[in-house]
Amino acid sequence: MEHLFAQLKKHSASEMYPYHMPGHKRHCFGELSQDSYQCDITEIEGFDNLHDATGILKVLQDQAAAMYGADESFYLVNGSTAGVLSAISSAVSEGGHILMSRNCHKSSYHAAYLRRLRVSYLYPSYIEGLPILDAITPKQVEEALEQLEDVEAVMIVSPTYEGRIADVEAISKIVHAKGIPLIVDEAHGSHLGFADGFSRNSCQCGADLVIHSVHKTLPALTQTALLHVCGALIDRDKLRRFLRIYQSSSPSYLLMGSIDNALHYVEKNRVHLFAEFRKNCHEMMEKLQDCKHLKFPIMDGGRQDIGKLVISVEGTNITGKQLYDLLRGKYHLELEMAAQQYCLAMFTVNDGKEAYERMTSALIEIDKELEYLKIDAEVGAEKADMERNILESEEVCKIFLSGDVKGKSFYEAWDSPRQEVLLMDAVGMRSAEFVNLYPPGIPILVPGERLTRKVCTQIKTAFECGLTVQGVSFVASSGSKPELYISVIDAE
Repeated sequence: MEHLFAQLKKHSASEMYPYHMPGHKRHCFGELSQDSYQCDITEIEGFDNLHDATGILKVLQDQAAAMYGADESFYLVNGSTAGVLSAISSAVSEGGHILMSRNCHKSSYHAAYLRRLRVSYLYPSYIEGLPILDAITPKQVEEALEQLEDVEAVMIVSPTYEGRIADVEAISKIVHAKGIPLIVDEAHGSHLGFADGFSRNSCQCGADLVIHSVHKTLPALTQTALLHVCGALIDRDKLRRFLRIYQSSSPSYLLMGSIDNALHYVEKNRVHLFAEFRKNCHEMMEKLQDCKHLKFPIMDGGRQDIGKLVISVEGTNITGKQLYDLLRGKYHLELEMAAQQYCLAMFTVNDGKEAYERMTSALIEIDKELEYLKIDAEVGAEKADMERNILESEEVCKIFLSGDVKGKSFYEAWDSPRQEVLLMDAVGMRSAEFVNLYPPGIPILVPGERLTRKVCTQIKTAFECGLTVQGVSFVASSGSKPELYISVIDAE
């Protein structure tokens, strides 16, 4: 069977006139290209229906399952968000109990809210000497499941936003020993499992539900993703029901064609693509190790995605955001994200040599111009502690482990009456809203969690560094710094 874009182009060249949606009728106008309009169709004869696939879309989804080692795969046109919502909703009964890593994407919390779930957390540890969260370990999962009752599913993130990869095979065995499924948000790992030198993907490691953002690390259009299901622990009919709920009833054929195109390209060229990818990444890292001020930590353990370049500015006289702005403004290099102490650049199989050469050259040049600042150990520790851009596991959220906050569940806390108060006056109160940096969209605070002085300082510092902080508001008054406000549900 031909690939989807080939069939779409053949159909657009035919004499068939569209007396159906979409309203542009395959005619070009404005700034978009004619090709975009000609391939944008609805569910017409011969092109199947994503919500009841029996033809070409069924074939393409089966091919995706075979590539990733899944029993069944589903195209997602509402991004990984739709996959996360569907996975959690199908794996955990309404009002049920889920064990979830605290660094999950906000879509996981949205699923818990919609299904009114009780949530217990797995707290990832920081990598020694770095302000970066590591992946969840098998020991953490085992200990949590021994202590908790009636957990219906476990959810982890692997790779993490900074590329840390969990031992999913070992975690799967622990979770399955309890007779429950493992969900892996592998949004940043759609390229895994295809070649030597890369970790296996979570389908190959025994996970039951795996979500991939095809657009994040493979050459597909934004908003494209996959949801894979393996084993017998997931009710497939229930999963399909939630996919129909959370996905558009008018799925884009451009997006579905983009998924097919990306997977076909990878399958056809995988040996060359991944060999070059690995070679280019290693050569870049070797050259960057000569930098004296900027640091490029090579995290050991064999569980780091080589496509994620972490650039540490610790010990220099600039912040991660300032480095981000310099690379963008002077060198025209747009990074994935900036935190206070580091930046993150992403590389994929679609980056040519120029991408690596430009980044390497720019960073070496910047490094030569940086003034090295020696920081007292005590002051340095305090600075690093303040600048961590995600949660402090011991102090922020332990109160929330049971899923209850002052008699309120997480979803009840989000719906509670609220008031706006000055951020630094909110110490001791409980958040009424999610607060997170974007990217990556991992909550610093979840509704119901208590604000400590440390967390309030972290939020204030992030805002003052120019990072995008969602969940707080600010009022700018002439002649003074903006005042930050946060929504709270009580004044304890």
